Amino acid sequence: MPVLVFDNVTITPPPAMWAQRKNLVSLTINVEDCKNPVITLEPTKLYFKGTGGPDKKTYEVTIDLFNEIDTEESKYFVRERSIEFFLRKKEEGPYWPTIFKDKKKVHWLKIDFNRWRDEDDSEPEENGGEESQDLDEMMRRMGGLNGAGGGQMDLNDLGGSEDDEDDDEDLPALE
Repeated sequence: MPVLVFDNVTITPPPAMWAQRKNLVSLTINVEDCKNPVITLEPTKLYFKGTGGPDKKTYEVTIDLFNEIDTEESKYFVRERSIEFFLRKKEEGPYWPTIFKDKKKVHWLKIDFNRWRDEDDSEPEENGGEESQDLDEMMRRMGGLNGAGGGQMDLNDLGGSEDDEDDDEDLPALE
């Protein structure tokens, strides 16, 4: 990992994942327990600096974005395990070939296949087949977000019912 050292402080780019839709780019910076990160969103640039993770490393990155974003409609959420960005593209349309303006490849940035949708894939059949233009609704569909505090996952949402408690009747006794 490229490491820069300034005043005896090691600065490393954070591990991150990205995905996109016609009108949205999502970026997840995977830094745990990052308190008070410095984040700047500009129409063609994203800056992040924060300290976290088990080793309390300092992470810093500036991403010159491939195309413009709408900073007023873009949002980010600082979570316990990551910082999630939902960047509204200034112009809906063709997918970006990469998140970077100079089309470079870096080892610390991966594709988030859980959120990625190919340009020629049809959108889910929610909302009558039309892609929602509401960023909050799109974020809920992409990551289950419930605002800046983050949502707690209810294990009851995973399926099954209270009647499933009797499922172990068919199991043989342990010897």
